[in-house]
Amino acid sequence: MRVIAYAKYDRQAASTRQRMLQYRPYLEAHGVELECSPLLSGDYVRSLVTEEPYSKAAVTASYIKRLGDILKPKPAADLVWIYAELFPYLPAAIEGLAFRPGIPVVYDWDDAFFVPYREHPSAAVRRLLGDKFEHIFPRAAAVTCGNASLRDYCGQFCERAEILPTVVDTEAYQPAQHRSDGPLTLGWIGSPSTWPNVRPLLPLIEQFCAKHRARFRVIGAGASARSDTFDALDLIEWVEDQEIAEVQRFDIGIMPLVDGPFQRGKSGYKLIQYMSCGVPAVASPVGANRDIVDDGETGFLAKDPERWLQALSTLAADADLRRRMGVNGRTKVETFYSLRSQAPRLVELFRSVARA
Repeated sequence: MRVIAYAKYDRQAASTRQRMLQYRPYLEAHGVELECSPLLSGDYVRSLVTEEPYSKAAVTASYIKRLGDILKPKPAADLVWIYAELFPYLPAAIEGLAFRPGIPVVYDWDDAFFVPYREHPSAAVRRLLGDKFEHIFPRAAAVTCGNASLRDYCGQFCERAEILPTVVDTEAYQPAQHRSDGPLTLGWIGSPSTWPNVRPLLPLIEQFCAKHRARFRVIGAGASARSDTFDALDLIEWVEDQEIAEVQRFDIGIMPLVDGPFQRGKSGYKLIQYMSCGVPAVASPVGANRDIVDDGETGFLAKDPERWLQALSTLAADADLRRRMGVNGRTKVETFYSLRSQAPRLVELFRSVARA
C-alpha cells in the first residue's frame, strides 16, 4: 500500500513529526509506503519563531505547487492522508479536489481547526469557511482525532471518527538516569502560538521560583517571549536533537491553558513528553489535559492560581512524590500514549479503509 501524506509544515513542526513522520518505520515494516509532502517549508516555520517576515509570494508558490500535485491525472497512491486541511483559508470546493474515485482520504486532527474560522473577526471568512469541514468530512473515509473533544466534533460529519492520541516513541523518550543536583527546574516546552497560555501565570511562577530558588526553563517560546523575562526565567531555543534532553532536565513540567474553544481541542502533547521522561505534570483541567493527567497520581490539575501555587509548592517540597508521580506517568504513557501502543491501530485503520 502506498500512502501520500499531505502535512501542513515540514518536520520543523511537532505536528508533522509526531502525527505523521514518526509512524513511517512501523508503517513501512508492515507494507505501507509513506510519502510526506509538506505545504509550507521549514523557513516558514522558523519565521513563526523569529517573527521575521515571510514572503507572501513563497506562500502562494507553495499553494500552487500543492494544487498541481493534487490535480495530477493519476495520483500514485492507494490512500491520501491529510493533516488538518489541504488548503488553509480556501473554501471546501477547493479542498474537495483531494477526493478521487477509488482513493480513500483520511484526515488527521490534533487541534480544533474549525474554531479560528468560526471566530474570525472577518464576517466574510466566517461566512465562507465557518462550515468548511461540515462539507468535507462526510466524504472522508475516516478522521483520526487527538482527543475526545475533536472526535465528538468530527463525528457529527464523518461516520468513522476515531481517537488517535499524539504519542511519543518511548524507546527514545526515557526518564533521566540522574537528576541534576542544581536548582529545582520548572519546565515548559511548546511554540510561540501556545506561549500566550503561560503568560497569565508568569507573576505566580516568578513568585514560586523566588521562594523555592527554582529556575523556569522555557523551550521554544520564540521571540515574543523575550518581553516576559524575569531573573529565574531561561529562554531556550528549540532544537530537534536536544528536545528529549531538555525535557529530561525538568523536575516539574507545566501545561497551563486558557479555557477557550480552541484550547479545549488541544491534545496535550507536552504533558505526554513530560510524563514519558518521568516528570510529574501540573496542568489546567481543560480538554484532553483532564484525560492525560490523573490528579494526585501522575501530577496535578490546577484550575485557579491558588491551586497552581499549591500544586507547584507540594511538588517542590517532596522529591519522593515527584519520583512516584513520574513513575506513574511513565507507565500511563507506555500504555496509552506510546508509538508502540498506537501504531498498530493506524496500520489497521489504513488497511480497513483501503479494503472498503
